[in-house]
Amino acid sequence: MMGASGAEASVELRWPALLSQRVSARAARSPRYRWWSLTALLAGLLSLNITFTVFVVALPTVKTDFHTNFSVLTWASTGPLLAFGIAAPFFGKAGDLFGHRRLYLFGLAGAMVSAILTATAPDVGMLLFARALDGVQGAATGTASMALILQLFEPEERVKALGWWSLVGAGGPVLGVTLGSPVIQYFGWRTLFWGQLVLLVVAAVVVTLILPSRKRAHRGPTVEPARGANTKSAWAGMDWVGSWSLAGAVTAAMLVLSIGPIVGWTSIGVIVSGVSAIVLVVVFVRREQTFATPLIPTKYVRRRNFMFPMGMRAFSNFAYFGGFFLFPLLMEQVYGYSVSKVGFVSIARPLIFALCSPIAGYMTVRTGERFATLAGAVSVFISMVLFATLDASSGLWIILVALALSGLGMGVALPATSSTMANEVAASEYGVMSAAQLMATQVGEVAGIQVVLTLQESISRHDGLANVHRSFALLHSFQVGFWVAGVMAALGIVCALFMRPLPRHLRGGEVPEAVVL
Repeated sequence: MMGASGAEASVELRWPALLSQRVSARAARSPRYRWWSLTALLAGLLSLNITFTVFVVALPTVKTDFHTNFSVLTWASTGPLLAFGIAAPFFGKAGDLFGHRRLYLFGLAGAMVSAILTATAPDVGMLLFARALDGVQGAATGTASMALILQLFEPEERVKALGWWSLVGAGGPVLGVTLGSPVIQYFGWRTLFWGQLVLLVVAAVVVTLILPSRKRAHRGPTVEPARGANTKSAWAGMDWVGSWSLAGAVTAAMLVLSIGPIVGWTSIGVIVSGVSAIVLVVVFVRREQTFATPLIPTKYVRRRNFMFPMGMRAFSNFAYFGGFFLFPLLMEQVYGYSVSKVGFVSIARPLIFALCSPIAGYMTVRTGERFATLAGAVSVFISMVLFATLDASSGLWIILVALALSGLGMGVALPATSSTMANEVAASEYGVMSAAQLMATQVGEVAGIQVVLTLQESISRHDGLANVHRSFALLHSFQVGFWVAGVMAALGIVCALFMRPLPRHLRGGEVPEAVVL
């Protein structure tokens, strides 16, 4: 009987490790190593977040499958966003303490579990749990990917890389809805998540190969803590009280926004949730002022270029995602479009987003972050105004212009706000910064979705049109929702105006010579 010798068997058994070492070594020697790393990170991020908001298209089908209602199923989309925002601060701090590469791979593994649970969900309860879990893993991957990019790229190049990150991070969910429409219509909504599982496995392999855990001779800061780091002391630095109090405050505030218009603002549930949110905010602020390694250092709260970009992201995402979720319902219930046709028309938004976001990252190097942020905020505001003034005679061209302006605004503004905030924090706190802006983004998204959808539904119910479909009588309820989104977009413009412009030469910083990935 023929067989391998001990040495040969050892080599055979170790071939995956040898392959990984060779691919990693070749990638590390490339002068384009940072951009290869960026591509690997974005592949994983796209495979995870492409299904974040896809249920906006699948709602009617899922409603029929599980014999439930739209109010419950809205949480299949807003639940992951809320979980993302709540978990982001914790994972941001964890990444700073334990390493962002490890956190990133942990997020991809968790997303695989979530995809399987979603695709096999037997009832609506399991579906909502699986989607919330997906949001938690998205927080791990989102915070880690941004922190890794900030550490790999010098300050003067970050806005370019962040242009690509913004394209995938914010455009992925919108792109998922557009591409998912025909899949849902012809193959069923569960097919999406089996496809996502395949993408996640491929992305995890690519990230493991391209982002090795050993030292590479490239310029850049430390991405992973050194081996043998004191894990016990790292856990001692975790701000548990700050994490849970902030998570509880955000959750309670979102409950107020979600159930207030339905059960009444003076109901016991709304009052208790509101009071709980206030109390938990006080606990969080007090903790951040006294703890040695706070979740979000209070020194950053006093910095204009930290707080106002974060405010702009919250307000603009309120408008963007509120309008994003209203749009397909408007087209289906008022203008009589089919699901597939809505998906086709909606492609104007991710298409413009895809074209302008990376370009905006390069252009911002010349124009400055403040100008780019302001231009993006104004574009989102005009988009909401156009949607709010649609009437029965409005042509498809004005709808396409409004969609394009939404994509243009967010694509231009997001890289600029991320870069501005990154230049305000220490390298050891990139995870905290990433988490802060992602939390603001996700809270804005959830608030926008819940407020405008609940408002539209409440108005249509009040007018006796709750069961009416494909009628221009419903148009008024949508117009009010878009006007509310426009007001929030205007607040984003105000935040952009208060950002402090900085000369390009003042945005650099010292970058260590070695990178440990």
